[in-house]
Amino acid sequence: METRFIMTAFGEDRPGIVADVTRMLYENGCNLEDSTMTLLADEFSLILLFSCKGDLEEALSRECRRLEREKGISAFLRPLKGPRMERRDESDLWTVHVEGVDQAGIVYKISRFLADRAVNIIDLKSQVQPSPESGTAMYLMDIHVRAPAEASMQSVERGLAKVADELHVDITVSKGR
Repeated sequence: METRFIMTAFGEDRPGIVADVTRMLYENGCNLEDSTMTLLADEFSLILLFSCKGDLEEALSRECRRLEREKGISAFLRPLKGPRMERRDESDLWTVHVEGVDQAGIVYKISRFLADRAVNIIDLKSQVQPSPESGTAMYLMDIHVRAPAEASMQSVERGLAKVADELHVDITVSKGR
């Protein structure tokens, strides 16, 4: 029987952190299926989707505790229930791009608007960088979403325009990823 897991891990950035985390998967015969890894401030963060033959949850949990003790890496494991999701048609994928002066509430207000319309976020990347002209902290965000079949991109754009006005940011929506 194959078991699938999601693991999150993070630790102070240094060479070898990815090798330290993925070593436990390799040594337990696990197959890494998908991952997102990135540097946030001075912490390197990993989100991993992997599968293993048999029930290795207890052994992998011990390995997570060992990573904390020996390497200073916090790692958390969660088994997934149910079968693999089928790949869906890509025609319902949109990208929401946001730019504006950094402020609290941008992610919350936009994600709440999307959730209220059953638009599902499948990937979100954001960063703050200084404006080349003034040095003002500018917030940039790309959100990849899956829209329900009944959703109209134009109506979502109109609603997001109101959110953009409230936040004083620019929001554009385009088809695809």
